[in-house]
Amino acid sequence: MELKKVWAVYYSATGTTAKVVRTAAEALAERLGLPMEERSFTRPVERAAALAFTAADLVVVGSPTYAGKLPNKILPDFQEKLRGNGALAVPVVLFGNRSFDNALAELRAVLESGGFRPIAAGAFVGRHAFTDELAFGRPGWSDMAEIREFAGKIAEKALSGDFALVQVPGDPAAAYYIPKGLDGEPVKFLKAKPRTDLSRCSSCGACVRACPMGAIDPKNVAEVPGTCIKCQSCVRKCTRGAKYFDDPAFLSHVAMLEREFREPEENRVFL
Repeated sequence: MELKKVWAVYYSATGTTAKVVRTAAEALAERLGLPMEERSFTRPVERAAALAFTAADLVVVGSPTYAGKLPNKILPDFQEKLRGNGALAVPVVLFGNRSFDNALAELRAVLESGGFRPIAAGAFVGRHAFTDELAFGRPGWSDMAEIREFAGKIAEKALSGDFALVQVPGDPAAAYYIPKGLDGEPVKFLKAKPRTDLSRCSSCGACVRACPMGAIDPKNVAEVPGTCIKCQSCVRKCTRGAKYFDDPAFLSHVAMLEREFREPEENRVFL
């Protein structure tokens, strides 16, 4: 199998997954002496058309972990729009210092079902989308060094002609993680949506452009008529700090995460 191109493909609402996938793909391309191409799979317009690859491609595919799995509203696009046609793949997931649970197993299974050959996989720690109290500053310098080292090992495997499928922990069919509040009881915040501090908002539309679900009304950015997946893209990317969540159940869950999962987690790679 002669490889001709390395790809970086990712769903990345807040940019952390994009950073990791891009770093891995760039290191792979450099080591293999191949060109690298990057494709975001984040905004609705970017997921509109299928991405088809060939057996001459090596594709690093990344997603954040949402409740222990892939984002359920984005999952159908991963399943239907990514077509491997024999391409080698490296599934990568990010997690916010709690656990990647079954997300990596699910992404690996989705890629194999889509015609890819997953030969390596990784789960990396990144700042939690909900709070800066968990994994703030990650991936940092040492994380990026680990990612580049991981890419080097993948390149060695590819150059040796070893295309054996990678095995990863987890159950692709497992249920989603059930969020809990400070009292340890399950909490529900599926209907929670971002609020807008109108004293700060300039109606610039940054939140509209950032939303991966196209859920925010472009004519009135304080309204969210569409489905919100709590990705925090609008909160993180608002230039004036006008977006926030005030749902009590959601805030209780965030407080529980901050209390229970402060100890730094390690990255995991599988070859």
